[in-house]
Amino acid sequence: MRYHAVEKARFLARLNRFIAHVDLEGRTEVCHVKNTGRCRELLVPGAAVYLERSSNPARKTAFDLIAVEKGPLLINMDAQAPNKVFLEWAAVGNFLTGLTVIRPEYVWEDSRFDFLLEDAQGKIFVEVKGVTLEEDGEVRFPDAPTERGVKHLRGLRRAVAQGYRAAVFFVVQMKGPVRFRPNDETHPAFGTALREAAENGVGVYAYDCLVTPDSLELDAPVEVIL
Repeated sequence: MRYHAVEKARFLARLNRFIAHVDLEGRTEVCHVKNTGRCRELLVPGAAVYLERSSNPARKTAFDLIAVEKGPLLINMDAQAPNKVFLEWAAVGNFLTGLTVIRPEYVWEDSRFDFLLEDAQGKIFVEVKGVTLEEDGEVRFPDAPTERGVKHLRGLRRAVAQGYRAAVFFVVQMKGPVRFRPNDETHPAFGTALREAAENGVGVYAYDCLVTPDSLELDAPVEVIL
């Protein structure tokens, strides 16, 4: 996926989950943060950030904050990007060969999964999660408690019990981490639900991404440690 009209700025402060101040060419701009997670280790004063200028002149904020530099890493932090890059990647047969259906936002029982895929073997439900939390080459999810994420995992587990295939796919929004694991320190229930899902037949995948200031592309598998 690609962004347009991207500009580099310096992060100043986060006013709330949605709004931040940045220094863009010596002036303070108000921008929309496209990630409601904590991102405390990323959005630090002085960090280099990348903004996409909105094409809508009526918007209250002219820019979206889409990426940040953390040391040598360039990390995409657009929460909408993981589903988009997974869709592009899966649509050309990288996840399933012989793919016949790919349907976003599929409702099954009391769950709304990110994707329904189908091939000759039938349906597979897929839930996609974006990962931005990194430390010493290890990435973890989530960076804040997510009851919604636990509910998704339980729904995937139920689907497998009823004869469907199911998977959770972690899109690591940076290049180079060597392993992924659930963030038990932040949300033990999510880690427990992920391990139980894997033990009961839910596939667990993590892939890193090629990241530039104006693009994001799924690249290579990352080892999953449960």
